[in-house]
Amino acid sequence: MKKILFLSLLFCASMLVAQTKHASSTLYPTYKGLIMAGYQGWFDAPKNGVMYPDENNIRIDMWPDVSEYKDTYPTGLKLADGSTARFFTSRDKSTVELHFKWMKEYGLDGVFMQRFFGAARPGSERNIVLKNALEASVKNERAIAVMYDLSGLRGQGEDCSRLIEDWKYLVDSLKVTNPKGGKNTYLHHNGKPLVAIWGIGFPDRPYNIRNIGIERFMDFLKNDPVYGGCAIMVGVPTFWRELNSDCISDPYLHDIIRAADIVLPWMVQRFTPLLHNDMDRYRDVIIGDIKWCKEAGIDYVPCVTPGFTWHNLSRFEFPDDIKPVGSIPRQGGRFYWQQLTTAINAGATMIYVAMFDEVNEGTAIFKVSNNPPVSKIAKFADNDGQPSDHYLWLTGEASKMLKNQKPLEFKMPQKK
Repeated sequence: MKKILFLSLLFCASMLVAQTKHASSTLYPTYKGLIMAGYQGWFDAPKNGVMYPDENNIRIDMWPDVSEYKDTYPTGLKLADGSTARFFTSRDKSTVELHFKWMKEYGLDGVFMQRFFGAARPGSERNIVLKNALEASVKNERAIAVMYDLSGLRGQGEDCSRLIEDWKYLVDSLKVTNPKGGKNTYLHHNGKPLVAIWGIGFPDRPYNIRNIGIERFMDFLKNDPVYGGCAIMVGVPTFWRELNSDCISDPYLHDIIRAADIVLPWMVQRFTPLLHNDMDRYRDVIIGDIKWCKEAGIDYVPCVTPGFTWHNLSRFEFPDDIKPVGSIPRQGGRFYWQQLTTAINAGATMIYVAMFDEVNEGTAIFKVSNNPPVSKIAKFADNDGQPSDHYLWLTGEASKMLKNQKPLEFKMPQKK
């Protein structure tokens, strides 16, 4: 009788394992020890073969170094030598492959693919970028994970049910957690596929986190017998712990965070090298956050960024308050390096970089040009005279320190 009962339990357990659609193993079983970046992939294919045809409508503040891209497209802007400035599109497979090649070459562990609420549907053009990224991640053995960005969620009857169906689609159709014909590079944490949900707790959002079904979505990701068994990372404001400043005052946010596995505070624009000893404040925030998370039994990842500039975008978003170029200066990489070393020294075991390819707000770490287009209307930040791969190289050096492959070095290194 005991043998029959044992065999029955064994059969039930095997059925539960068989039901899940995620691969049981991955090259990346934990986020710990990794530096991951956010990947936007939102530079669409040009209409009529020309990207950014009108300098009056430019919304980006930095210009990529396009010398290594297989496919580039003309724009309506000119370089200083009078030649036509060219740009890439994220929809080209060769573009995504080149980006992941750089990640491997310089030591960036991988990326979170941004999946905006409005694009979370089977027919989205962003699926092309994600599909190409999944293939490139396997080819280059870089970690990859999905980050749902709630930007675009309007509230007013909209909720996270679309994301439940979208995750099913990604698992079934794009095989995000169980790729065919290759090694699994989907990022896990605590042995479970990691899914990020960003945009919880910001006061400027049109939705109330109490009525968008966030708990139902998280419960699905954790406990659904087929599509669940996932770990969850939530993206929240910098001052989530005190529930003030850039954060809503609702303590319900803490309930959501405690139900997650990792908390990621958004720290872009919250710190600047222009304030004396602002890295001390950055350090203290991280130390306090880590202490709270340890007591709550969850993990913590700080956000770092090379700088910030949105002069051209602000002409549309804030016409009465146009921002200067380089409002949070990069200082040739010193500001980025200060954040990386401060975070590691404060006890961070994993890092999130904002962002890999975000030139709209000047936070990109991929190869950026020192010779952007010239225009009387659109203004661009350059790379402070540093090589175009400077931030990729610095990221790789920081990754070695995080992995204890080299000592912590507070002075920014120079490539030999």
